[in-house]
Amino acid sequence: MNQGKLVFAQLMQHLPLTTFRRCVRRYHGEHKVKSFSCLDQFLCMAFAQLTFRESLRDIEACLRVQRAKLYHLGLRSIVARNTLAHANAVRDWRIYADFAQSLINIARPLYVDEPFGVDLRESVYALDTTTIDLCLSVFPWAPFRSTKAAVKLHTLLDLRGNIPTFIHISDGKMHEVNILDQLWPEPGAFYVMDRGFLDFDRLYRFHQAGSFFVTRGKSNLKIQRRYSHAVDRATGLICDQTVFLTGFYSHQAFEAPLRRIRFKDPDTTKTLIFLTNNFALPALTVTELYRCRWQVELFFKWIKQHLRIKAFFGTSENAVKSQIWIAISVYVLVAIVKKRLNVQASLYEILQILSLTMYEKTPLDQLLTRILEQEIASSSPHQLNFFQ
Repeated sequence: MNQGKLVFAQLMQHLPLTTFRRCVRRYHGEHKVKSFSCLDQFLCMAFAQLTFRESLRDIEACLRVQRAKLYHLGLRSIVARNTLAHANAVRDWRIYADFAQSLINIARPLYVDEPFGVDLRESVYALDTTTIDLCLSVFPWAPFRSTKAAVKLHTLLDLRGNIPTFIHISDGKMHEVNILDQLWPEPGAFYVMDRGFLDFDRLYRFHQAGSFFVTRGKSNLKIQRRYSHAVDRATGLICDQTVFLTGFYSHQAFEAPLRRIRFKDPDTTKTLIFLTNNFALPALTVTELYRCRWQVELFFKWIKQHLRIKAFFGTSENAVKSQIWIAISVYVLVAIVKKRLNVQASLYEILQILSLTMYEKTPLDQLLTRILEQEIASSSPHQLNFFQ
C-alpha cells in the first residue's frame, strides 16, 4: 500500500543503511560533522546521477526549488554547493567504494541465473580498462600524457547481469596488465581478456589457482606445437592445438601447456588466435566466450553515456573517486531494484523514467510497470501508423 513516499525515497529504501553506517564509522566519515552527514552527501550525489545534473550549482538549484520536499527525499538539511563541494573533497572516498562493493554483493546473487550467450555453469568474467580524459592543469594528480591527464577504470565484469565485481581507479599512467596483481582468482571461473593483459607470469598465478583464462595471442609469440585436434572448418575454426611456449622468459613464466585456437570470423573475415588453459570446452565455445568480452566494452559505453563520470563536480582526487563510486552504486542499485520488482524494462528505460519522476508519489513498482504496459499498448498492430 502506498504511504505517500516520493519515488526517490522509495528507491533509496533498497539501500542497506546499516552497512552504509558501518562504512562511515570504518573511515571516520562524520568526525566533527554537525549537520550535513555522509548519507546526505550520498543522497545528493545519487540525486545528481539519477536526474543528470551537470554541476554543483545545478544540484543546489534543483534541490532548493523543492525545499519543502527535502525531508521527504531523505535529506535533513538544505544543500549548499560549498558544503557539498567540501564534503566531496575531504570525506574519504573509500566509504563509497566499500558501500558500492556491498551493493555488488547483494546484486550478484539476483543475477546468478541470468543468461549471457554461452551455456556454462561456471562464473565468467570480462576484464578490461577504460580511460576518462581530464585536463592536466585542473587535475594534475592524474598524469597520463605530457599534455593531458586521465583516470582509468580497471573493471572485472560478471557477464551474468553485467554487474562489476571489481573496480580499481588509477591515474592514466598505470598499465592495465598490473591490475592482475590485485585480483584474487576464483577456482573454476573463466576470465576473458584482450591482448593487453597477456603476461604469462601473472596468468600462471590464475592457472595455479584453478582458474581459466581466454585471451588473444600476439603475432610474435614463440610456441611449439605438440598436438593438433580435429575441427569442423565449416564453423570458421582453422585449428585447435596443444602448444608449449618456447620463448626464454615466457617458458620460465608458464611451463604448462596451452591451447591455441585459430578462428576465421565469418562476419569480418579476420583470422583470430586465442590462447586458453582450458582443454575441456569445445573450441567453438572458447571463441564464443571471447565474443562475450564485448559486454564489458558496452558497459563502459553505457555508464559514460548515462551516468555522470565524464564531467566532475570537484577537481581533487578524493572528489573524483567519490563521484565515480557513487555512480557505480547508483547503477548497481537500479539493477537490484529491477530484479526485486521484476521489472522487464531495461536499465536505460528505468533511468529515464526515474529522472522525470523523482518528486512523484506513485508506488515504484506501479510506475515502472505502467510505463512498460503503455509502451506495449502503443505498439499494438491495430494502431494506425501515419508514417507508412
